[in-house]
Amino acid sequence: MDRIIQPPLVDTTACLCRVDAGLKTVAGAKRFVPGAKLCLQPDIKASIHPTRNKPTRGDRNRNQSPLLPGLPDDLAIACLIRVPRVEHRKLRLVCKSWYRLLAGNFFYSLRKSLGIAEEWIYVIKRDRDGKISWHAFDPIYQVWQPLPPVPKEYSGTLGFGCAVLSGCHFYLFGGKDPLRGSMRRVVFYSVKTNKWHRAPDMLQRRHFFGSCVINNCLYVAGGENEGMHRSLRSAEVYDPNKNRWFSISDMSTAMVPFIGVVYEGKWYLKGLGSHHQVLSEVYQPESNSWYPIYDGMISGWSNPSTTLNGHLYALDCKDGCKVRVYDEVTNSWSKHIDSKMHLGNSPAMEAAALVPLNGKLCIIRNNMSISLVDVLKSEDTRGPSAEHLWETIAGKGQFKTMVTNLWSSLAGRNRLKSHIVHCQILQA
Repeated sequence: MDRIIQPPLVDTTACLCRVDAGLKTVAGAKRFVPGAKLCLQPDIKASIHPTRNKPTRGDRNRNQSPLLPGLPDDLAIACLIRVPRVEHRKLRLVCKSWYRLLAGNFFYSLRKSLGIAEEWIYVIKRDRDGKISWHAFDPIYQVWQPLPPVPKEYSGTLGFGCAVLSGCHFYLFGGKDPLRGSMRRVVFYSVKTNKWHRAPDMLQRRHFFGSCVINNCLYVAGGENEGMHRSLRSAEVYDPNKNRWFSISDMSTAMVPFIGVVYEGKWYLKGLGSHHQVLSEVYQPESNSWYPIYDGMISGWSNPSTTLNGHLYALDCKDGCKVRVYDEVTNSWSKHIDSKMHLGNSPAMEAAALVPLNGKLCIIRNNMSISLVDVLKSEDTRGPSAEHLWETIAGKGQFKTMVTNLWSSLAGRNRLKSHIVHCQILQA
């Protein structure tokens, strides 16, 4: 068997990895992270972007200067980790020492352990010409942030997957390239380096498949393979700790999923079979088994959904102004949270994603407007009315949007300029 050359492992635990070892007092900084250990794995370096040759560690150590003049490095780190995330892009440009600090596992593990890590919203959009772009939204300062462009092999790809591992690695995988057909390729963006990197290819080419993350492992199942001209039953899982893909049990029937969610440790999928019939299956990782499901949760389930605080939520209208809650006791979607502010049925107002953000439900629409729902307050019967649980943090100025839509209609520009393909939350 030919030896497969794979990129280096990516450690997902809090550690003092090699890239941090150049800091003078990094050993003393261990006390900031209980249980931190020396990382035996190399740092991320399989960047897609071309880089110049780096000096050896010996040269680095000889020329090492303090992170902040006049302060020991451990105190300097204590200051730098408290800089808001919106400024981290500038911190990397100050000097090589600061870049190495932010590129290592220690810096962001420390922010997370101290409870100062920030969650940002990452949105992938496709324009009317089929080109892919992506954007990051800072919910604290409520501004969109610049990002390095997606790798060129994904600039026009259809039916690819998207997921987040280790909280700060944004993966794109599979899909159908306009020229090469179905792909096995996997790439990921690291918040630490602000660059794209390669990861091991999937075991099978596929597009329009289902994917999810359970226990920080990436699962994919079903979909299509252009070379096989049929739906797939196969499934596989990627373990970032082992940096390998593994086959898991096949699905009961071949399926092209159009919706999926992880609930109570199980992966629920709903899609179309080989004869365009609607199918539903659930996967149990503990037993590595699939089985069909037809209960009340699946009935009528067709909109974006997510779990938060052990509860399952789904959008209940096209513009995302109403959310329904799954009641496990009655095995039905019997509860609702209504904003009482309907935005209409235009494609621009369509809610494309529902994700958890800082303990709230986050609804993202095609026009990049974002709403938050405080579901914890909704569970308090003495709390405010349902419409007061909603907050708009992006796309404020509904009147302006309505005027813009009206002008576009009068000018004959009804075609949607772009639509959201994927949405994820990254923490750093």
